[in-house]
This record gives sequence, structure tokens and C-alpha cells, in this order.
Amino acid sequence: MEKKKINIRQQIMNLAPIVGLLLLYAVFMIMGTVKDINIAYGMKAVINQSVVVAIVATGAIFIYTLGSFDISLGASVAVSALLGAITYNKTESILCMLLVNVGIAVLISLFNSVLASVFNLPVFVTTIAMLSFLNALVLVLIKANGTGSEIAVPAAAVEAFDNIGFKVFVLVAFFLVCMFVFNFTQIGRKQKMVGGNPVCAKLTGISDKKMAIVAFVMAGIGVGLGAFITTIYAPTLTKNTASSVGMDVIIAIVFGGMPVSGGARSKITAAVIGAFSMSFLGQIMNILNLNSGIGQMVKAVIFIIVVFVATFNQRGKMLPR
Repeated sequence: MEKKKINIRQQIMNLAPIVGLLLLYAVFMIMGTVKDINIAYGMKAVINQSVVVAIVATGAIFIYTLGSFDISLGASVAVSALLGAITYNKTESILCMLLVNVGIAVLISLFNSVLASVFNLPVFVTTIAMLSFLNALVLVLIKANGTGSEIAVPAAAVEAFDNIGFKVFVLVAFFLVCMFVFNFTQIGRKQKMVGGNPVCAKLTGISDKKMAIVAFVMAGIGVGLGAFITTIYAPTLTKNTASSVGMDVIIAIVFGGMPVSGGARSKITAAVIGAFSMSFLGQIMNILNLNSGIGQMVKAVIFIIVVFVATFNQRGKMLPR
């Protein structure tokens, strides 16, 4: 009987993020109708706001599954986007820009994982240092290659890609690849084991360093694609480009129902569910004419509540790490 209750409770916890997303969508539709706003325009804004965070968060799931987190993702998006824009301005090739976006992002991610392995440091320590370095690099790139305050790609060059269909296609394609790797290959299973208990995983022959490298490569690909979509949506890049993406990714993953501790309860779907939930919440607050400061406070409160609820029943059950 007790086991049955636990299973029912777990099923409710698994469904809660999806139910929350549907409720936010319903509230958005009802309030949009009552306030007589342009719902189609609002939905377009939701998708535009969600896609970059969802793509980056989907790749970052692999890092969070290991029980680590990377707070330099937003800065990595900015650097990758800037170098991609510089490449386009030199070559006038969208393909070259995309390859540079992804390539630079993967190199940054690999550097993070290798640095942590060489110096045997926690991943989050190296990403804190990388955050400072990348933020400084953003300023250097803009000063050396732009007008001093921005680097721009001609709007006409990316206009053909600046549509909802293309952005959703990139998100869905990347999500399906990540879902296959995460749920149907040994990579996903091994990463969950490392996140659940790295000592036991090591004793079974799983290399935590190899899993970290794979995780950061997948995250790098997501960052590169996110940088590409960012450039398409806002081809004029500044020092504030993607400045909130790093924190948005963390919040989205938690909103999506994934535990911050990683392990076996990690879910690849958390990234997309959380990203869209955040965007619907943001649009609802816009309809209510709440300023950005209040919006951030509301997100912070919800973030704490979600983390508390998600970990409440797991305290005392976690294996030694």
C-alpha cells in the first residue's frame, strides 16, 4: 500500500509541470480575451522568447543531470553570436556564421570540462571563472570589430530565417536528437548514474570525465544554435545580448520539473516545458501591466517554491555523493 502511494505521488509530481504549463496557457488565453489583446501576436512573442532558452536548456540538461550546473551559458551565447556575426560580415555566408556559432560554443564548453578535469575542480567553479572571462571578451569583441557599442548583421541577410516555422523546426530537431541520446542510449543512462551517485558509477567503470565531456559538447551545440537564433531574431548585437539566458536556463529547467541534484529523475522534457511556462508567465504579467522588477520577484518566489516542493520528499533519500 505504501509503495502504491509513493508511485501515485511520483506520477503526480511528473505531471505537475505539464499541468502547470497548460494552466498558464489557459490563463493567458482567458486574460487575453478579456483584455482584448492580440492573442496571435502574444503567442508569437511567447515562441520568440522561449525558443532560445529552450534550445540552450535542452543541451544544458546533460550537464545538470551530472549534478553540476553552468552559469556561463548566457555569456557563451553572446560570444558565439558575436564571433558568428563577425564571420558573416567577413564572408557574407550564413552557413559559415552557423558553423562558427556552434564551433565556438562547443570549444568554450569543452574548455570548461577540460579545465575542471585537469585541476580537479567542481564544474561550477570553472564556469564562474569562465563567466567573467567571457563577459570581458564580449566587450573586447565589440570594441575591436563593431562600432564600439554593437556588432550588426544586415537584417536582410537573416530575414528569410526570421520566422516562427524555422525557429520551431530548429528547436524540435535539436530536442529530438537530445531526447534520443538521453533516453535511448547508454550515454543518458550513464549520466543519470553519475548524477545519482558518482562513487557507485565510478566503481562500475563509468568515467565521470568522459561523461562530463559528452555533456558539455551537447550543451555547446545547444548554445551555438541558440546564438544563431539570437542573431536571426536581433541581428544587432550588444553587450547585453543574451545577458539573461544563463539564469533563465536554470529557472526553466527547475520550472520544467527537473531536480537540481540531477540523477535518475532528470528529464529532457523539462527544458522545453520550463521555457514555455516562463514565457507564458511573462506574458500574463505584461497583460497585468506589472513592471519587470515585480516580474523577476514573482519568478524568484515561484522558483523557490518549485525547488522546495520538488526536493521535499527526497530529503534523506539521496545517496552519499
